[in-house]
Amino acid sequence: MITDRVPCRKFYSGDARIDKLYNNCCGIDVHKKLIVACFRIGIKQEIREFGATTRGLLELADWLSNGNCQMTAMESTASYWKPLYNILKSSGLAAMVVNVHHMKAVPGRKTDVKDAKWIADLRQHGLLKPSYIPDKDQRELRELVRYRQGLVGERTRELNRL
Repeated sequence: MITDRVPCRKFYSGDARIDKLYNNCCGIDVHKKLIVACFRIGIKQEIREFGATTRGLLELADWLSNGNCQMTAMESTASYWKPLYNILKSSGLAAMVVNVHHMKAVPGRKTDVKDAKWIADLRQHGLLKPSYIPDKDQRELRELVRYRQGLVGERTRELNRL
């Protein structure tokens, strides 16, 4: 049950209070052209928007590194999370990708800012389950295999067309 709504929620489960696991954490809502990040430092929060370009992703990583971010969490929206995840990992930040269906949606009107706040809130209290992300070598191998499958499919379509 959520009892206090400003600026950081306190979660209660029966009589037990769920404490914060991370003092500095960030919730990220990822889209094709826009990234909304809610960075929580204790009870304070700062919300910023970044572009989905490499420059914007590097700015986000620098902002989080300068703020001593302990953990980041983001939605696994299509494949838009992949470049951000790679940049956060290469910057030395702890990153977590979360399946959208595993977290409860924000009640009421859905906005990018509300999503980012909700993700940060759940991450701060340790209520998110990470999705399985293979290591970098495995991800690269998967990309090569998928690329090869696409080329074989194209060749077959071309042969059938002739």
